Amino acid sequence: MLLGIDPLLGPDVLYVLRAMGHGDDLVIADANFPADAMARQTVFGRPLRIDGDIVSVMKAVLSVMPVDTFVDDAFGRMEVVGKPDEIPEVQREVGKLIEGTATKMVGIERFAFYERAKKAYAVIQTQERRFYADFAVRKGVVPPGG
Repeated sequence: MLLGIDPLLGPDVLYVLRAMGHGDDLVIADANFPADAMARQTVFGRPLRIDGDIVSVMKAVLSVMPVDTFVDDAFGRMEVVGKPDEIPEVQREVGKLIEGTATKMVGIERFAFYERAKKAYAVIQTQERRFYADFAVRKGVVPPGG
Protein backbone atom coordinates (compact mmCIF):
# COMPACT_ATOMS: atom_id res chain seq x y z
CA MET A 1 0.00 0.00 0.00
CA LEU A 2 1.05 3.56 -0.67
CA LEU A 3 -0.14 6.77 0.88
CA GLY A 4 -2.35 8.86 -1.37
CA ILE A 5 -2.66 6.17 -4.07
CA ASP A 6 -6.05 4.54 -4.63
CA PRO A 7 -5.71 0.83 -3.74
CA LEU A 8 -7.40 -0.11 -7.04
CA LEU A 9 -4.21 0.99 -8.80
CA GLY A 10 -1.94 -2.04 -8.61
CA PRO A 11 1.73 -2.20 -9.58
CA ASP A 12 1.25 -2.97 -13.29
CA VAL A 13 -1.31 -0.18 -13.71
CA LEU A 14 0.89 2.31 -11.85
CA TYR A 15 3.84 1.30 -14.04
CA VAL A 16 1.82 1.92 -17.22
CA LEU A 17 0.39 5.24 -16.02
CA ARG A 18 3.89 6.44 -15.13
CA ALA A 19 5.44 5.16 -18.35
CA MET A 20 2.86 6.82 -20.60
CA GLY A 21 3.80 10.16 -22.09
CA HIS A 22 1.80 13.23 -23.10
CA GLY A 23 -0.60 12.32 -25.89
CA ASP A 24 -0.64 8.58 -25.19
CA ASP A 25 -4.08 6.98 -24.99
CA LEU A 26 -5.38 4.74 -22.26
CA VAL A 27 -8.51 2.68 -22.85
CA ILE A 28 -10.60 1.82 -19.81
CA ALA A 29 -13.32 -0.63 -20.72
CA ASP A 30 -16.16 -2.80 -19.47
CA ALA A 31 -16.15 -6.56 -18.97
CA ASN A 32 -17.53 -7.22 -22.48
CA PHE A 33 -14.85 -5.25 -24.33
CA PRO A 34 -12.45 -7.42 -26.41
CA ALA A 35 -9.59 -6.30 -24.16
CA ASP A 36 -7.21 -9.15 -24.86
CA ALA A 37 -7.46 -8.87 -28.65
CA MET A 38 -7.15 -5.09 -28.60
CA ALA A 39 -4.39 -4.96 -25.98
CA ARG A 40 -2.12 -7.30 -27.95
CA GLN A 41 -1.79 -4.49 -30.51
CA THR A 42 -1.03 -1.74 -27.97
CA VAL A 43 2.35 -0.47 -26.78
CA PHE A 44 2.04 -2.40 -23.51
CA GLY A 45 0.97 -5.53 -25.36
CA ARG A 46 -1.35 -7.17 -22.87
CA PRO A 47 -4.52 -6.21 -21.03
CA LEU A 48 -4.49 -4.86 -17.51
CA ARG A 49 -7.36 -5.70 -15.19
CA ILE A 50 -8.81 -3.76 -12.30
CA ASP A 51 -11.47 -5.50 -10.27
CA GLY A 52 -13.99 -2.72 -9.88
CA ASP A 53 -16.81 -0.83 -11.53
CA ILE A 54 -15.99 1.69 -14.26
CA VAL A 55 -16.74 4.78 -12.16
CA SER A 56 -14.44 3.70 -9.31
CA VAL A 57 -11.69 2.68 -11.72
CA MET A 58 -11.94 5.89 -13.73
CA LYS A 59 -11.90 7.95 -10.53
CA ALA A 60 -8.75 6.11 -9.38
CA VAL A 61 -6.97 6.62 -12.72
CA LEU A 62 -7.92 10.29 -12.93
CA SER A 63 -6.60 10.82 -9.40
CA VAL A 64 -3.06 10.34 -10.73
CA MET A 65 -3.23 10.94 -14.49
CA PRO A 66 -3.90 14.35 -16.06
CA VAL A 67 -6.09 14.52 -19.16
CA ASP A 68 -4.74 16.24 -22.27
CA THR A 69 -6.17 19.74 -22.68
CA PHE A 70 -4.56 20.45 -26.07
CA VAL A 71 -6.99 18.34 -28.12
CA ASP A 72 -10.77 18.15 -28.37
CA ASP A 73 -11.01 14.34 -28.27
CA ALA A 74 -8.94 13.61 -25.16
CA PHE A 75 -11.86 11.95 -23.36
CA GLY A 76 -13.81 9.69 -25.67
CA ARG A 77 -16.71 7.33 -25.11
CA MET A 78 -17.87 4.49 -27.34
CA GLU A 79 -21.07 5.55 -29.08
CA VAL A 80 -24.17 3.38 -28.88
CA VAL A 81 -24.47 1.51 -32.18
CA GLY A 82 -27.14 3.16 -34.33
CA LYS A 83 -27.76 5.87 -31.71
CA PRO A 84 -24.62 8.03 -31.61
CA ASP A 85 -26.26 10.84 -29.62
CA GLU A 86 -27.61 8.55 -26.89
CA ILE A 87 -25.58 8.73 -23.68
CA PRO A 88 -26.24 5.74 -21.41
CA GLU A 89 -26.44 6.26 -17.65
CA VAL A 90 -23.01 4.67 -17.12
CA GLN A 91 -21.46 7.24 -19.46
CA ARG A 92 -23.26 10.07 -17.70
CA GLU A 93 -21.86 8.82 -14.36
CA VAL A 94 -18.31 8.80 -15.72
CA GLY A 95 -18.90 12.19 -17.36
CA LYS A 96 -19.62 13.69 -13.94
CA LEU A 97 -15.99 12.98 -13.00
CA ILE A 98 -14.79 15.56 -15.54
CA GLU A 99 -17.52 18.17 -15.01
CA GLY A 100 -16.08 21.59 -14.28
CA THR A 101 -12.82 20.84 -16.12
CA ALA A 102 -11.63 21.92 -19.55
CA THR A 103 -12.18 18.35 -20.72
CA LYS A 104 -15.32 17.35 -22.63
CA MET A 105 -16.50 13.82 -23.36
CA VAL A 106 -16.87 13.09 -27.08
CA GLY A 107 -18.48 10.18 -28.86
CA ILE A 108 -16.46 7.75 -30.96
CA GLU A 109 -18.14 5.32 -33.36
CA ARG A 110 -17.69 1.68 -32.26
CA PHE A 111 -15.23 0.56 -34.95
CA ALA A 112 -13.32 3.85 -34.78
CA PHE A 113 -13.09 3.26 -31.01
CA TYR A 114 -11.58 -0.19 -31.66
CA GLU A 115 -8.99 1.37 -33.97
CA ARG A 116 -8.11 3.95 -31.31
CA ALA A 117 -7.83 1.15 -28.74
CA LYS A 118 -5.38 -0.77 -30.92
CA LYS A 119 -3.14 2.31 -31.10
CA ALA A 120 -3.40 3.04 -27.36
CA TYR A 121 -0.58 2.68 -24.92
CA ALA A 122 -2.61 0.18 -22.88
CA VAL A 123 -6.07 -1.23 -22.21
CA ILE A 124 -7.54 -1.65 -18.73
CA GLN A 125 -10.51 -3.98 -18.43
CA THR A 126 -12.84 -3.53 -15.48
CA GLN A 127 -15.59 -5.72 -14.07
CA GLU A 128 -18.25 -3.26 -15.21
CA ARG A 129 -21.13 -5.19 -16.78
CA ARG A 130 -23.21 -2.29 -18.06
CA PHE A 131 -22.97 -1.87 -21.82
CA TYR A 132 -20.98 0.96 -23.42
CA ALA A 133 -18.76 1.58 -20.40
CA ASP A 134 -15.79 2.02 -22.73
CA PHE A 135 -13.60 5.12 -22.67
CA ALA A 136 -10.38 6.37 -24.25
CA VAL A 137 -8.43 8.94 -22.25
CA ARG A 138 -5.42 10.82 -23.62
CA LYS A 139 -2.74 11.64 -21.08
CA GLY A 140 -1.89 15.26 -20.49
CA VAL A 141 1.09 16.93 -18.88
CA VAL A 142 2.08 17.56 -15.28
CA PRO A 143 3.31 21.14 -15.03
CA PRO A 144 6.46 22.12 -13.14
CA GLY A 145 5.72 21.95 -9.44
CA GLY A 146 2.58 19.87 -10.17
